[in-house]
Amino acid sequence: MTVRTPSSRIRRAVTPLALCAGLTVGLTACAADPDEGTNGVGRLSAPEIEGKARSAANTARAVRLAGTLVSKGDTFKLNMRLKQDGATGSVTTKNSTFELLRVGDALYLKADAGFWSHEAQGDGTPTDADTEAADKLDDKYVKVPQGDPSYKQLRGFTDMDLLLAGLIGLHGDKVKGDRDQIGGIRTIKVKGGQAGDGGTLDVALEGTPYPLQFARGGGAGIVVLSEWNKDFPLAAPSKDETLDYGKQLPRT
Repeated sequence: MTVRTPSSRIRRAVTPLALCAGLTVGLTACAADPDEGTNGVGRLSAPEIEGKARSAANTARAVRLAGTLVSKGDTFKLNMRLKQDGATGSVTTKNSTFELLRVGDALYLKADAGFWSHEAQGDGTPTDADTEAADKLDDKYVKVPQGDPSYKQLRGFTDMDLLLAGLIGLHGDKVKGDRDQIGGIRTIKVKGGQAGDGGTLDVALEGTPYPLQFARGGGAGIVVLSEWNKDFPLAAPSKDETLDYGKQLPRT
């Protein structure tokens, strides 16, 4: 029977540690690789990661966008499914919630009676005519005339390219942030400025490096981007589902 001396036991215990502690390279090799099993974008610089996310979004055919946007003092809650030739979903403002459906250039709006009874008398009470018209329009689609002042604003909520261009762009120097998870998918954050004042973008570390969440700077809203490239049907509503409003639409 061989009895090891204390010094031999110490050498056996220290040897594996020395393999990982001898050089900085050794330390890196023995540490867990946070990019193992990922798409590799976490190894890129912040501008390169943002570029990968932008390219992925630009080539996508469809996406779901859900969250809150603050613009010019107004808050909008969106839940929209978007693709190049149209969109469907809902928008909630301070005063109302309405649905939007766009097929090509044809834009339809559907809302409850409360939305349509905006025409009020001086004391703020809807007229009898307003109430009657609103009841007829309740939960019906109204085709928004392209010449109506509301058309451009409402269409903006359904324009995939326009929304993504405004949501993915970061302001200021690009800085790599922490790793996180959005919807169970690992992400790497890219910030506009060290504190994220120019926005913070979460980019997928699994599969295609799609942008999965964008937090706008200054507390101007957070949106989640999901269901990339997942197609969905779009069709104009039937005649039975559609009514003509007959005058300028209410401002949203």
